Amino acid sequence: MSAPVSAYRWRAATADGRVVVGELQAPDRAGAVDELRRRGLVPLDVDAASTARAGVGRARRGAATVAFTRALAALLRAGVPLDRALRFAADQAAHPSVAEAADAVRRDVQAGAGLAESLGRHPAVFGRLYVATVAAGEEAGALAPAAERLADYLDEDAELRAQIRGALLYPAIMGVVAGVGVLVLMLAVVPRFVALLGETGGALPLSTRALVAVSRALIGWWWVWLALLVGGAAWARAWLATSANRARFDAARLRWPVVGPLERALAAARVTRTLGLLLRAGTRVVPALRIAAAAAPNRALATGVERAAVDVGRGERVAAALAPVLPPLAAQLVAAGEESGRLDELCLRAADTYDAEVRRALRTAVGLVEPALIVLFGAVVGFVALAMLQAVYSINVGGL
Repeated sequence: MSAPVSAYRWRAATADGRVVVGELQAPDRAGAVDELRRRGLVPLDVDAASTARAGVGRARRGAATVAFTRALAALLRAGVPLDRALRFAADQAAHPSVAEAADAVRRDVQAGAGLAESLGRHPAVFGRLYVATVAAGEEAGALAPAAERLADYLDEDAELRAQIRGALLYPAIMGVVAGVGVLVLMLAVVPRFVALLGETGGALPLSTRALVAVSRALIGWWWVWLALLVGGAAWARAWLATSANRARFDAARLRWPVVGPLERALAAARVTRTLGLLLRAGTRVVPALRIAAAAAPNRALATGVERAAVDVGRGERVAAALAPVLPPLAAQLVAAGEESGRLDELCLRAADTYDAEVRRALRTAVGLVEPALIVLFGAVVGFVALAMLQAVYSINVGGL
């Protein structure tokens, strides 16, 4: 049986710098990108047709940055001068902040500044990794390949983020729906049922009395619970705003049963991919490690990578310095790359491995969370129903 296909709307650059748009059928987004490349086009935006139509004029800044980078790489690869390539890429930027920053970069380059130096003046759009990769490409005289690798990295990172958000969305919706359902039962259904029971008189079973007590506590003290919720959220936010407290929380999170291994795998993917990309672009190891530390989503692990940069600067091997931070497989791949002189290649291989592991772990975690939420909500509803039935039964028996 052939795989199902979907419609994808695309925007791509030709070899002579023109932007063309269209729609094609492909099994997935990666297949659509491959098909465009087979046609000799450089993909700028590829989205499902329904998403593309709904999101016209609302492109996210990250996607716009990727599109800008791909357009710049395609034009530079085609031999277009940097000033003209920047002007075209800036005109095609689909987000106002990206277009404004790109236009400012072009003016700085016209005034004689280097491209990396100009990009570094806009850290909100072009981060440290972006600037370092472009700087390495400029220094090596390979700006177009560096921009292409950077666009691939940004695309892969955005895809992983989207998959993480998508995997967590359904359990979050289920949790909200279950919580709203329980509140409706406690705030609306149970009080009416209690009012009916009050007219009949008689002693209520223990389960019914407990249910009534919970309902009355929620209704009578709702402002207390709300104040506790808002106050607790404000306190947690203020506590986490301190760098030392955030580091403690991140370090403690690494010891949690499911979250810890998942976060360590995600950090391993981010750190090794950033390190591999920078090394392939020509950045030296110590600066690359310092930039890779900023890519770690966990501050405790980021601090470990920063210490590793210091240790490598003192002469220690990269694999040994990163061993306390990376999972064992990633450390072994880094060690093999260091010994064989292919550190960039094996760092990227480790990143691919842990990207896949993060996706598998997310699927497993979501597969466990969904039935757990269903069982929890079913238990609450079952308890409410049991308490009501016991009350009705006791009243009927007492009336006989």
